[in-house]
Amino acid sequence: MKTVSIQRSSLPGFGRTLGFTLFYLSLFVLLPLSAIFLNTMDLSWEQFLNIVTDDRVVASYKLSFGTSLAAAGINAVFGLIVAWVLVRYRFPGKRLVDGLVDLPFALPTAVAGIALTALYAENGWVGQLLKPLGVSVAFSPLGIMVALTFIGLPFVVRTVQPILEDLDRGVEEAAASLGADRWQIFVRVLLPELMPAISTGFALAFARALGEYGSVVFISGNMPMKTEITPLLIMTKLEQFDYTGATALALIMLLVSFLLLLLINGLQWLGSRERRGTR
Repeated sequence: MKTVSIQRSSLPGFGRTLGFTLFYLSLFVLLPLSAIFLNTMDLSWEQFLNIVTDDRVVASYKLSFGTSLAAAGINAVFGLIVAWVLVRYRFPGKRLVDGLVDLPFALPTAVAGIALTALYAENGWVGQLLKPLGVSVAFSPLGIMVALTFIGLPFVVRTVQPILEDLDRGVEEAAASLGADRWQIFVRVLLPELMPAISTGFALAFARALGEYGSVVFISGNMPMKTEITPLLIMTKLEQFDYTGATALALIMLLVSFLLLLLINGLQWLGSRERRGTR
């Protein structure tokens, strides 16, 4: 009679890992977010609406979400190009360029804001070249978008880069042997495989830009109704000890961000489902 020996894994099982995961998420994610909802309960519905629909607040919504979406879109395009160059080409200083991509991760946001402001101010290296053209970057919505693009680029590059490295070159060669030109190969063969990674990088860059404060607060100028972002308004209310008002604005940012990220992930899921159905 044969005996079957069951070899146990040295790693924790499903129960322990799931329990730790739920505990970790509850402690560091769900608990802080639930505090936002609890603090806003001190407000009546009328008070809540008055706070979140104030003209100054609505202007900050438009600026924060608009510039974040624009910066994430720019990063989705140019992040793909940067990742493509780093993966597909060899050139002197490639490792240096690859390391520079991660610089916004390591650089303190306040330092980035000061550097960008000094660079794009009217007397800065770049700002003085743009001034005769009538282009003002610092202390304008354009400057906010520049700062958000700077801090969001690594998210797209580092998301797309490993997918590009794992793509089979034989598929491209097969498409070329069937008569497809380079543009057709990119659009019909490569882009569908890269879209999930691009959309993920876009979502990460958007989420990072939406909550950015340190780099934007310097280059924006913080002019109410013009260059004042919502995170700055939240900080202003906190400094005034208006905790319920700050949490009300934070709740709106949280809900809209969650809905946008949910929409992006839903579109990504539908795209991957269609690709699986066509195979």
